[in-house]
Amino acid sequence: MKKVTLKLTALVMLLGGTITVSFAQNKINVVTSAVPFLRISPDARSGGMGDVGIATAPDANAAFANIARTPWATSKMGVAINYTPWLRDLGVTDVFLASLAGYYKLDDQQALSFGLRYFKLGSIQFTDALGNDLEQYNPKEFAFDLGYSRKLSDKLGLGIAIRYINSNLASGNYGGQNYKAGSSVAGDVHLYHHGAKANGEGFNWGLTLSNLGSKIAYSSDATQKDYIPANLGFGLAYTKVFDEANKITFAVDLNKLLVPTPPVLTGSNAGADSAAVVKYRDYSVASSWLKSFSGGASDEIQEVNIAVGAEYWYNNQFGFRAGYFYENPNKGNRKYFTAGAGIKYSVASLNFSYVFPTGSGTSRIPLSNTYRFGLVFDMAGGK
Repeated sequence: MKKVTLKLTALVMLLGGTITVSFAQNKINVVTSAVPFLRISPDARSGGMGDVGIATAPDANAAFANIARTPWATSKMGVAINYTPWLRDLGVTDVFLASLAGYYKLDDQQALSFGLRYFKLGSIQFTDALGNDLEQYNPKEFAFDLGYSRKLSDKLGLGIAIRYINSNLASGNYGGQNYKAGSSVAGDVHLYHHGAKANGEGFNWGLTLSNLGSKIAYSSDATQKDYIPANLGFGLAYTKVFDEANKITFAVDLNKLLVPTPPVLTGSNAGADSAAVVKYRDYSVASSWLKSFSGGASDEIQEVNIAVGAEYWYNNQFGFRAGYFYENPNKGNRKYFTAGAGIKYSVASLNFSYVFPTGSGTSRIPLSNTYRFGLVFDMAGGK
């Protein structure tokens, strides 16, 4: 039971629960949502660069960050497979994220893409209020995307995607409430500006709106629907080509959840606190996106996550990566350094990334020692 409790607590801390509230004397007020696995980058290449990916060079994993890049891919088609053991630093061995993605260029102007993410949360023992075992459950979540992208000009591209989300966290009747798997449908709109020269040197930037979709419910109670992690992202990348054998890319991504900030509760007036939570849950989907900007300039700046990364390639065969991810202490406090490497041989690339241990004791983040592994296949014209 200790491991189960630890696992659930860590997932809530890292990924966000269905709702988080803050009391007036506590400055920490984390913006959370349902299906937070959609906020995890499954791409091992991106993972080595601090989780950047909006404006970096396109490959099959573009489906998870910005599909508007895909028409500039050098290969006609590509497929990517990634695997991430999750929370290994906590001694948890049965939680993982796996993904499959790919694209096919219809011609030099347009492409189709797909993405599949599967998040397995292991086996969890449910208990009643007295600690008596009820049943074991194997919660799992997945999302499947289909996308289309095309060049609007020689330098500008647009991508749109539709996503089906399924979250199966519990099933059955507990405390008079009947729980079930939740589902949602969402869409993405991605923009990409390709400013690099023919040799790859130059600036690229991207703008993304992701997971714009319906709330998700885990029961028949219409008042208990939760927001999904709608997100606004901006990325910038610059590549310097020294010669035919050496090049380096620097990138930065800024991301902000388009989810309202949970209410700050008084802790002394139950009626007022309850009304605040009801109001928070009652926003329509479109209203929730607008309300995500209503916290004041200081609060909104704190809600922006920053990822920076670099990637060096030698002879277009050996890649080395490093990065840093920052989240404000009042909004989750995820801070970590990453490193990664990649090797290309013929049409295949093998990628690996690692999150360095951060903090110590109670301040050590559970993401420490997280690994990602990935394979990318560039086919039909890959270089």
